[in-house]
Amino acid sequence: MTTSYRQSVGLRLFIIAGLSLVLLIPATLIILLINEREQRRDHAILEVSEKWGQSQVIAGPILTIPYRRAVSSNDGKTVTTVMENAHFLPEQLQVTGELVPEIRHRGIYDVVLYQSDLQLTGTFTAPNFGELSIAPENILWQEAVFALGISDLKGIRETIVIKWNELDHIANPGIESKDVLFSGISTKLAVQPATPGYSFSVGLKLNGSGELQFLPVGKETKVNIAAAWGNPSFVGSFLPVTREVRHDRFNAAWSVLHLNRNYPQQWLGPRQELLASAFGVKLLLPIDEYQKTTRSAKYAIMFIALTFLAFFMIEILNKKILHPIQYLLVGFALLVFYTLLLSISEYLHFNQAYLIASAAVVLLISAYTRGMLQNNVITLIIGGILVLLYGFLFVILQLQDYALLLGSIGLFVILALVMYLTRNLDWFGVGKAD
Repeated sequence: MTTSYRQSVGLRLFIIAGLSLVLLIPATLIILLINEREQRRDHAILEVSEKWGQSQVIAGPILTIPYRRAVSSNDGKTVTTVMENAHFLPEQLQVTGELVPEIRHRGIYDVVLYQSDLQLTGTFTAPNFGELSIAPENILWQEAVFALGISDLKGIRETIVIKWNELDHIANPGIESKDVLFSGISTKLAVQPATPGYSFSVGLKLNGSGELQFLPVGKETKVNIAAAWGNPSFVGSFLPVTREVRHDRFNAAWSVLHLNRNYPQQWLGPRQELLASAFGVKLLLPIDEYQKTTRSAKYAIMFIALTFLAFFMIEILNKKILHPIQYLLVGFALLVFYTLLLSISEYLHFNQAYLIASAAVVLLISAYTRGMLQNNVITLIIGGILVLLYGFLFVILQLQDYALLLGSIGLFVILALVMYLTRNLDWFGVGKAD
């Protein structure tokens, strides 16, 4: 080690800062590795859910009635008749259901699946073609279709019977009109212009994975879903008006009016923006190890900088000079923590993985410090600092909503401590003292 390096505090600080920046390269590669493992997990989930049933969205029911419309040519000499569709939404829609979740395994990954038993009931008022400016003689009442959107038909477990004004109809796969829905079941119904209204009920036994959502197509839509699952996330455009979440079960109820969404109760032709109003529940796994590992890896530069600062302060206060290679090895040991955390958390609970990985790194760096400096007190100081840092990070990971506040306070305390310890230090004389 050259004399200039030993005697120049500024040169040593410059080299240490450079090493910290160089170590950001493997830290970035570790974050990319975490993302790659997360993508493999998502692919495994997709493989299972594609065969069982993917996230389900229940859209409807929608009553579609075709009508004839005369269209003139550009020159006005020829008139042709085209078939178009009028769509009507229910006056009332009630959905009640129970989800039966289960966790299946694909390799080392867990997949959340569910079986649902849903009951859809409600009413339609008589279609009002007068408001749509359609002449009665152009309406094809006998071609009316009742359609219910189901995003993944592979999840259907039993034959679906649609009860329409107490008459049973067996549902057929597919949607005849692609104006609104693209995937689901439908059946032709008896609709008469003189009938004041219709009631319906549909029972659905449906497999799915991860999420179950609904569209608030009723003038008043009420949904009540329960499941033996203690970690739900309520997603979509509307939150439940009431919910009860226990450690092993949840029950949630939604109530949505037609005034809360951006489409009417009846219209002509296509309308595709219905999905924007979807709402429902997502069954979360208790721990997302990849999300927490990614968050912890984002603090890598802080760990490297603070650990290097601790060693540098030992150099200054105890007149010990460390070689840049020794700093580099300590930095690599800090980065190995994240690969240990990533790999172990795929097999154990995240908290257990964090304890094992952090303990291994603290012991490794402490043993290396003891070998370098041959000083038990300094070794205990370095080990204590690392324990505090990893403990501090663990608290931040657990309290996500307060991570920024705690991080800011922690950095302020560390800066204040460094300023206090070096308040009487003669920086100009440090090199000469060496």
